[in-house]
Amino acid sequence: MQGSARRRPFPAAAPGSPPPAGPLYPGRHGAVKAEDTFKTSPFHLDLWFYFTLQNWVLDFGRPIAMIILPLEWFPLNKPSAGDYFHMAYNVITPFLLLKLIERSPKTLPRSMVYVSIITFVMGASIHLVGDSVNHRLIFSGYQHHLSVRENPIIRNLKPETLIDSFELLYYYDEYLGHSMWYIPFFLILFIYFTGCFTPVAEQSRMPVAAMLLMGPSSLYYWYLVTEGQIFILYIFTFFAMMALVMHQKRKGLVLDSNGLFLFYSFIITLLLIAGWVGWLWNDKILRKKYPGVIYIPEPWAFYTLHMNNLHAARESL
Repeated sequence: MQGSARRRPFPAAAPGSPPPAGPLYPGRHGAVKAEDTFKTSPFHLDLWFYFTLQNWVLDFGRPIAMIILPLEWFPLNKPSAGDYFHMAYNVITPFLLLKLIERSPKTLPRSMVYVSIITFVMGASIHLVGDSVNHRLIFSGYQHHLSVRENPIIRNLKPETLIDSFELLYYYDEYLGHSMWYIPFFLILFIYFTGCFTPVAEQSRMPVAAMLLMGPSSLYYWYLVTEGQIFILYIFTFFAMMALVMHQKRKGLVLDSNGLFLFYSFIITLLLIAGWVGWLWNDKILRKKYPGVIYIPEPWAFYTLHMNNLHAARESL
């Protein structure tokens, strides 16, 4: 028809050229597709090394840095060295988790990953504030092996409504902050784990570097589970990983080097937790702080109960 524009067909793609971008070709981390093929993925030594190193330095090391550095450098009414460590952790960890997801050979659910990362950052930030104040209270005589109301420096506060405020702070630190921090953390690790399978049995082996890194990684997860009081979350994640391994084995699929590293790290972590609980099984004071069926004392509660008193006795000599 005269005056009407004719549609021009799309040019055919050249043989071997990549497909055009658009709704028919979702991004790398879009919804999981049934036609995904299993690809090989080498061991991510750089990411796993950086991940383990920053966990030890920025997470485990932050309360240590706060205790050993001179108090004059970081007054009690200002952020401590541990707080700056925590701030760096809140930025670096989600970045490394995203890089880990990017290297997955399998297409992963992008929306779930993004929501998990956002929740992780929010929970870790909530924990930053509560943990900062709670650790500062150590310098005033606060004892982590006692509950908030049983602590001598809290018990005598006037008016008594101030005790409720400290209990609210403890709730943000130990419950809400930990939940919003650790649930997305383990969820992202599990999402990544679902893509660590291969049909080639020769690829189901770890390099020497992975075996050397597995010890520090497992020890950090032990600290994370015990100090964070997240054993139920950890064990459910581990059981889900075991179930997935058995399910994929029926299809003829085995874990690749990255999957083996993560899976074996969780197994060693479970053994470390069992040894920790067995060692402190008859500690009556810690038993009182951690009642119930699941008894897993926090390392810093053990420190304030036993090691801190030992250091004070040595200094008095």
